[in-house]
Amino acid sequence: MFTVVIGAVLTCIVSVLLVMKLHNQTVNSAFVVNTDGSIIPLKLVTQQENLGVEVLAHLELFHTYFYHIDASNYEKYLEKALWLGNSSVDALYRQKKADGGVYNRLLQYSLIQKVLSIESTIDIQEEPYHFETKTIFEINRGSIIDTYELTTTGNLIHVNRNFPKNTHGLLITDFLKIHYKS
Repeated sequence: MFTVVIGAVLTCIVSVLLVMKLHNQTVNSAFVVNTDGSIIPLKLVTQQENLGVEVLAHLELFHTYFYHIDASNYEKYLEKALWLGNSSVDALYRQKKADGGVYNRLLQYSLIQKVLSIESTIDIQEEPYHFETKTIFEINRGSIIDTYELTTTGNLIHVNRNFPKNTHGLLITDFLKIHYKS
């Protein structure tokens, strides 16, 4: 009888220890059920691990919204672009609007400005994160298509994420157009 009691107590202790170990493993984990019913463990990553990818995606999104415009989408795209930058972006937008009416010409002549490529170099060692982006785009004037290369520079800082307006939680500051050639 004594051995049965000791065996039962040891079984209970081992069971409790295994449950505690399993509990500690699952508390710090998240799982997703796949469409076929299998369970997929998720890994928690810090924002710093994906910072380079997020910075590049933010810059590509901004430059696409700001420079890939035509008469039908420019207001919507520019509104989205302005959410991704601070007053330096707004100042450039207002300057383009005032200088000869860039957006008026877009409407008047049904121009199509299409981004062909966006290449960014970034320094994410410390905030603010410096960037330089080369954007190649074309302007379709009907029978004439001109290609341009634009180089911009600036910094990025962290802000609160705002879904869907600023999904990366980054804000462009000190935005400058430093080189423009056709």
